[in-house]
Amino acid sequence: MWLLYQFPLCPFSRKVRLMMGEKGIGYELVRENPWERRDEFIDLNPAGLTPVLVEKERHEVISYSSAICEFFEETADTLPMISGTAINRAEIRRLTAWFDEQFFAQVTAPLMHERMEKRLVHRAAPDATVLRTAMRSANQLLDYIDWLLDHRNWLAGSALSLADLAGAAQISVADYLGGIDWRGHVATKNWYSGLKSRPSFRPLLSERMEVITPPAHYDIVDF
Repeated sequence: MWLLYQFPLCPFSRKVRLMMGEKGIGYELVRENPWERRDEFIDLNPAGLTPVLVEKERHEVISYSSAICEFFEETADTLPMISGTAINRAEIRRLTAWFDEQFFAQVTAPLMHERMEKRLVHRAAPDATVLRTAMRSANQLLDYIDWLLDHRNWLAGSALSLADLAGAAQISVADYLGGIDWRGHVATKNWYSGLKSRPSFRPLLSERMEVITPPAHYDIVDF
């Protein structure tokens, strides 16, 4: 059995959970707060970042969401998530990286720092200026996602792919933290509603981070 070390509002952990859910791979969750830097967890991943995947019986450890997702894409035959021609696969990887890097840096990371880390770890108030900047960035980036979905069935083409899972993971955390204004983003909202209805997504929507309450629409599929 795989053990997945993660915490509820880690978007990269969510991406891996969606990937494993879509492929029907069983796993057990292990709650890990990376800011605590437990010795046992640092031994698994010296970078101290979630997620980390462990197969205890075979003593196998895989760190970083991109490596974990590529591992399952190579080893699990069900429902390919990086498929199509070489050009199609390159586009999937491009958009996955765009969400993991640009969307995370401009939107998810500042929201997590201001509305989660400051509250849970530092007992400090959020910076309203940083929050406004993150929400403006989210609006601009959702404009691009709208454009993609106006031209494609899914983000990277005609089929569900890792790009959709990476995007949904980042957006779900930003939405939980109240950083998404859905007004004017009909295409992205419809796409996200479809993903929220998938069995792989439902466990994420039922989880709550202590003392941080999501907006009322957060776990409603047709919101």
